[in-house]
Amino acid sequence: MTTPRLIVGLGNPGPDYEATRHNVGFWFVDQLSRQLKVSLAPQPKFFGNAGRDGELWLLQPATFMNRSGQAVGALARFYKIAPEEVLVVHDDLDLPPGGIRLKKGGGNGGHNGLKDIQAALATPDFWRLRLGIGHPRTLGLNQQVADFVLHRPRAEEQIDIDRALERCLKSWPQLAAGDYADAQRLLHGNPHARAV
Repeated sequence: MTTPRLIVGLGNPGPDYEATRHNVGFWFVDQLSRQLKVSLAPQPKFFGNAGRDGELWLLQPATFMNRSGQAVGALARFYKIAPEEVLVVHDDLDLPPGGIRLKKGGGNGGHNGLKDIQAALATPDFWRLRLGIGHPRTLGLNQQVADFVLHRPRAEEQIDIDRALERCLKSWPQLAAGDYADAQRLLHGNPHARAV
């Protein structure tokens, strides 16, 4: 079983982008770092803020989204981290706010951060934790996608996204153990289903 050695949260740096939909990957890594008591600090040679817990690295690229691969590639090469040991956490337009999907490999769905990481690692075969933010069309908004992802979620969307982040943190023991099948079972289930 391959355990993750690098958790990458995607987002854009700086206070202007902090609360925007495109930064949900950063939100996850912020929360995970608090849970693991790992402090993230600027690491210029890795083009981002990073911290480690034993063999596990947490990373938030300090480049803009479309250059995320620069940070991921630099850290992965330096510590000889294989693509299947990388988990990238990112926003996903194709899932409703609060939707979660965990998978290995696949396309980039037009996500510039994923596209750049695929190029840097020379393969799409890394794990992705996709956090739904919805799409302006399905949410009834007359907004261009580029504009939509760079705005903060509406209050009701934020509630759903926060709940999804909580579920992801609760599944951390499974993710950390590399038990992706069990993590998928926990994460892909209906969050509103009642236990009987």
